[in-house]
Amino acid sequence: MADSPNCDLKSLSPLQLFERVTEQGEKVRALKAGKAPKDEIDAAVRMLLSLKLSYKTTTGQDYQAGLPPKDLLLINNGTTKEEDEDLVDPWNVQTSNAKGVDYDKLIVRFGSSKIDTDLINRIERAIGQKPHHFLRRGIFFSHRDMDQVLDAYENKKPFYLYTGRGPSSQAMHVGHLIPFLFTKWLQEVFDVPLVIQLTDDEKYLWKDMTIEKAYEYAKENAKDIIACGFDVNKTFIFSDLDYLGTSAGFYKNIVKVQKHVTFNQVKGIFGFTDSDCIGKISFPAIQAAPSFSSSFPQIFNGKENIQCLIPCAIDQDPYFRMTRDVAPRIGQPKPALLHSVFFPALQGAQTKMSASDPNSSIFLTDTPKQIKTKINKHAFSGGRDTIEEHRKYGGNCDVDVSFMYLTFFLEDDDRLEQLKQAYTSGELLTGELKKVLIETMQPLVAAHQERRKQVTDEIVKQFMTPRKLAFEF
Repeated sequence: MADSPNCDLKSLSPLQLFERVTEQGEKVRALKAGKAPKDEIDAAVRMLLSLKLSYKTTTGQDYQAGLPPKDLLLINNGTTKEEDEDLVDPWNVQTSNAKGVDYDKLIVRFGSSKIDTDLINRIERAIGQKPHHFLRRGIFFSHRDMDQVLDAYENKKPFYLYTGRGPSSQAMHVGHLIPFLFTKWLQEVFDVPLVIQLTDDEKYLWKDMTIEKAYEYAKENAKDIIACGFDVNKTFIFSDLDYLGTSAGFYKNIVKVQKHVTFNQVKGIFGFTDSDCIGKISFPAIQAAPSFSSSFPQIFNGKENIQCLIPCAIDQDPYFRMTRDVAPRIGQPKPALLHSVFFPALQGAQTKMSASDPNSSIFLTDTPKQIKTKINKHAFSGGRDTIEEHRKYGGNCDVDVSFMYLTFFLEDDDRLEQLKQAYTSGELLTGELKKVLIETMQPLVAAHQERRKQVTDEIVKQFMTPRKLAFEF
C-alpha cells in the first residue's frame, strides 16, 4: 500500500520503510513512462517525498537506492550499533547467545516475513500433503513473497527453483545438505525445474586456491548434491567458470545487474573495501543472474517472466535483497525466497559449521567411528555438571547440540518430542541423547556415501550439460 498517505508509517521497521520508498519510486517511474495524467504523477511524487522524509526521520540517513539502512546490514567487519548484536553476513555468523542467532530479530532487521502457521497450512492445501518437517519445526522460518509463488502455482502458472553451493572443499558436511534436502522436496511436490549454481569463481576470488582446484571442488560437490536424489531430467547443475562462457543470456543479465548497482551500494551491502579485488565487487551480480529465467534459454525457451523461488540460509539474503531491488529496473520479476536457520557447529550454536574445521562438522566422508567420536567428544551439551543435578533439574534442549541436530535429521515428530520431554525432565542423560544422535547420523551418512559411489563422472556431465529439461515453456 505504498500509495496510501494515511498508513501508519511509524509502525514500520527501517528496512520496511526502505522497501516502501523503493516500491513507490518504481511506481513513479512507471507512471511517468506510461505518460499518466499529471495529477496522478504529482500525487505519487508527493507520497514518495513523504516516505523519504519518514525514512530519514527514522534512520537519520538519506534514502539511497539499493543501499539499505547501514545499522541494519551487518557487514563482514562486524560493525554494528549494538555490540551484542548478532553478526550475520554471507561469510560470517556469530552470536554470543548459546541458543544461537535470534531469528525473530533477524526477520525484523532484514525486513523479511515469518513463515507462520497460516502459510504452512496454505502450502499443505496447495500440495495436498503434510509439509516437510523443516517447515513444521521452523528450520525454514522466513520468506519473501512465498504467497506470490503459491498464487502462481494455484493459477497453474510456472515458477522454478534456484539454489547453490560455494565449493570451498572437496568434502561437504551434513549442514550443507539442508538446503538441498529441502529443495529436492520442493521440486518433487511442486514439479518444477531446478537450477543449482556452483560458485567456483567466488571461492577462487575469496580463498587461497587455484582456479583449477576451485573447479575440481565444484565437480566433487556436484556428486554429493546429485547423491541427494535429484532428477537429471528436471535439474541443471552448473559451474560459473563453465557456464558463463557458454550462455549469452546469463552474461547479459550479469551486465544488466552490474549497471544498476554502484560501488557504494555493494560496499554498504557487503562491506567491501577499496583494497578488495574488483572480482569480489562484481561477483554479487553473478549470484543474482540465476534469479532470472532468461539466464537459462535452453530451459525456459527464452521466456523472461517466470518467477524464481530460492531456498537458502538467511546469510545469503543480502545478495537477493540487492537482486530484488534491481529486478524491476531491468524488467524482471523479483525472486521469492525461503530462508533457513543456520546449522550449528558441534561446539555450539554461536557459529555455523565450517568446512575448514574438521571437528566442527560431521562430514559426508566420515566413517561411523569418526561420527561417534566427534559427537561424543565435541557435541556441546545442555546437560548438568553431575548426574545427580541432571536427574533433579533436567537438561536444556535449547543449547544442546545433539538435540538441535536431531531436529534436523530425526523425522519422527513423536520420537523427537519424547526425547525432548525425557531430556528436559532429567530422565534421559546427555550420553544417552548423544547415543540417539549417533544412531541417527551413522546410517544417514552411510546411505549418502553409497548413493555417491553410484554417481559417475558421466552422470555429473549429464547434470552439468546445458539442455532442455522435461518441461514445456
